[in-house]
Amino acid sequence: MPAFGLMPLSFRTMAVAVLLAVVAAVAGALAWQIQDWRFGRQLAEQARQHDETLSRMSQAAAARQQAEQDKRLALEQQLQASDQTHYRALSDAQRDQGRLRDRLATADLRLSVLLDAKDGAAGCAVPATAATGGLVHGTPRARLDPAHAQRIVGITDAGDRGLIALRACQAYIRALGR
Repeated sequence: MPAFGLMPLSFRTMAVAVLLAVVAAVAGALAWQIQDWRFGRQLAEQARQHDETLSRMSQAAAARQQAEQDKRLALEQQLQASDQTHYRALSDAQRDQGRLRDRLATADLRLSVLLDAKDGAAGCAVPATAATGGLVHGTPRARLDPAHAQRIVGITDAGDRGLIALRACQAYIRALGR
């Protein structure tokens, strides 16, 4: 009898056991390989979907950025056109004021004010203007001193510039609000 109480195994039984162990190992390895292929396909599909999602997000962001750039460019062009319009209005007003000042300085033009015919003080100290050899019909008028007329023109010039600047500011705010 063999030592340790083990019975001798036959060569055939041992071969079958080894063969079963090899088959089990191959089946296990094959199962692991199949799992690896299946998970690899799933991971590849997830990576492809992730790439597509990132691509769509990138395209959407690029489209939004392009739309914002187009909007900004349109606003810049609109503001530039508005600036040109207001600059032209300002230069026209300054040119007209300059001509008016020149005409007042050369006595080509005289400023006068209407007198209130109902005012008793109006008839005493200020004579109505009349052309030489002619008669003035209508409401009595008093001619202003040229220095005073120049000051009045200066005041109206500042007022015109202020109104033009106000219109420019309002146009700017309206353009930004769109």
